[in-house]
Amino acid sequence: MGLYRSVLRPLLFRADAERVHGWAIRAGELAASSHWLCSTVAARQAPAGERLAVTVGGLRFRTPIGLAAGFDKSARAAPFLAALGFGHVEVGSISAEASAGNPPPRLFRLPLDRAIVVNYGLPNDGAERVAQRLAAAQRPSVPLGINLVSTNRGAGAAPASDDAVIADYLQSVQCLQAHADYLCLNLSCPNTPDGRNFFHEPRRLQALLESLDRLGLAKPLFLKVAPFAGAGDVEAFLACVEPARCVSGFSVNLPSGKPGGLVTPAARLERMPGAVSGRPAADRADRTLVELYRRMDRARYRLIGSGGVFSAEDAYRKIRLGASLVQLLTALVYEGPAVVSCINRRLAGLLEADGFGHVGEAVGVDALNTRRAPIVRSD
Repeated sequence: MGLYRSVLRPLLFRADAERVHGWAIRAGELAASSHWLCSTVAARQAPAGERLAVTVGGLRFRTPIGLAAGFDKSARAAPFLAALGFGHVEVGSISAEASAGNPPPRLFRLPLDRAIVVNYGLPNDGAERVAQRLAAAQRPSVPLGINLVSTNRGAGAAPASDDAVIADYLQSVQCLQAHADYLCLNLSCPNTPDGRNFFHEPRRLQALLESLDRLGLAKPLFLKVAPFAGAGDVEAFLACVEPARCVSGFSVNLPSGKPGGLVTPAARLERMPGAVSGRPAADRADRTLVELYRRMDRARYRLIGSGGVFSAEDAYRKIRLGASLVQLLTALVYEGPAVVSCINRRLAGLLEADGFGHVGEAVGVDALNTRRAPIVRSD
């Protein structure tokens, strides 16, 4: 990571953030076309031993550390991204129809806060094109998650009806589930005005889940939700989801807007529409993780934690708070791709030092033991 921090990052940070993101995806797409390159990189970066291996939803993950949706939006580089040491790669968010997303500029860096501001608005190639791409590409070497969302037709479009939004999700599920190892429904994108609170009404979520149950899904399904305001909201959500046979667990999304306490000057933040990803997103995500873990049926559901994961200590904290899988994205911007293997090595050591023979033994130990001091975050 030293070379990236000292040489590459200063050069990349001189260019527009979205342009650099595009370069990274294009490079990953070219690399993914070479089976030899992907295999060679994977052999060097794959985590050693069984301490990190975990089974979730009937799938085996060689490490709980995965790539969050939002990086590879249209599944262009998944085989190469999988080779970097991730235990899973989640692509998307993908909608039934292609979408251009929000107008640029829509991606900004906050170096003082180790964060980015994201206002993409879900640009993607659409479910049918992505399905064709995945059918033609080599399968990633790790489980592939596909994150699905309702189509963002732009700020000027008329609000979609309840039936149309649900049909949009169902169309994507039917088109893409054959290419996924698991599916994740994004229910709470913070940057689409129409869809942000659509499923806050229980009747809408119930209608979606009932429709999915009738489809008879063959793949594990996770629901990606925004951080909850309080325990009552968590309990109401879980009560709404409980009848659905198709749900395997939950993933925590970014909160909308910008949290307080950012170091970046307010005058600069005002020129950046969108939600904050990275270190400042950690606390609210962690609180939701704990509340879900404490209240959900832990024999039935599993959690995917994300938000501010830059180090093994960050990942370990989320595991101890209830996450069976942990995802990162913003760390790639600040630390480079080598951060994945570094986290894997260090995480194995943290587990060993605490006497855990297997990562699954550490899941939730701090969520149920409030007397234990919190794990200190490492920068």
